[in-house]
Amino acid sequence: MSAVPVSFACAAYDRMVPLLAGEVRPAGIDLNFIPIASPREIFDRMAGRLEFDSCEFSSSEFISQLGTGETALTAIPVFPSRMFRHAFITVNKEKIRSPKDLEGKRIGVPLYTMTAAIFIRGMLMDEYGVDFSGVEWVQGAINSAGSHGNPSPPPLLKKVNIKINKSGKTLSDLIDAGEIDAIIGTDFPAAMRHNKSIVHLFPNYSEVERDYYRKTGIFPIMHLVAIKRDLCDRYPFIPTSLYQALCKSKDLAVARMRYRGALSTMMTWSIEQMEIMESVFGADPWPYGIERNRKTLEALVRYLAEQSLIAKPVPVEKIFIPVAE
Repeated sequence: MSAVPVSFACAAYDRMVPLLAGEVRPAGIDLNFIPIASPREIFDRMAGRLEFDSCEFSSSEFISQLGTGETALTAIPVFPSRMFRHAFITVNKEKIRSPKDLEGKRIGVPLYTMTAAIFIRGMLMDEYGVDFSGVEWVQGAINSAGSHGNPSPPPLLKKVNIKINKSGKTLSDLIDAGEIDAIIGTDFPAAMRHNKSIVHLFPNYSEVERDYYRKTGIFPIMHLVAIKRDLCDRYPFIPTSLYQALCKSKDLAVARMRYRGALSTMMTWSIEQMEIMESVFGADPWPYGIERNRKTLEALVRYLAEQSLIAKPVPVEKIFIPVAE
């Protein structure tokens, strides 16, 4: 049988480069890797028009769609993007000095339902007892006017006080002018460069993130890999083939990061960073599969339920189509 053509849209992360370069080839698949730097563009094109056979996809958006029972996609437990988000809580220090000070404030967020915001709120609720019920959310892009993409999330299951930013200003402009008190999301407001009152809620965020992982075992998963369900029905081997190829690609990337003869990235202190990563995560700093990520996945589905995106937590095994390791 000839190889099945499959398109795959994803950013050209280091863990994807061997697959993009053709060093790794999924068995039985003629892969068309489409590198797109903006994840939001990928999500919107896949959710809105099913433009790709497979792609990196928002984990919260996927699980929210799964919770409605209406999705043309399935997923494999590969996580192209994962990131601690403590650094991405920026505040006006004149109004907010501790996590509890966020209560009752006006907080900017690119998209209330985005995975980064869900993990940030969940972490702050779990670790610091923050009550967000009195918050007014101001939704819009951080450093450009307008919306953060064109998402298609299911409606929230209960009313949340969300105001769409139609001011013509960015969220960065609003916090600079004192019109909002904090921003959570995926970038730092540009106003931090000149307004010394705008700071990280956790100035030593790297240390806080490492302590958080050691305590909870949670390494936030931003994106998973989604595949068209009808493609998997026609070719049941595709999920396992793609999963195994993505694992090989990631393993090659990790080996290159560990090579000390020449730096694999332009991060000057990457050898030291690898040593720090290994001291925290062990041999595999970026695990795929369900079991090695169970704590993170269970936290995510709990947060989605607590934040009214799904009616109740989804068993993590129901999120992914079975694959052979």
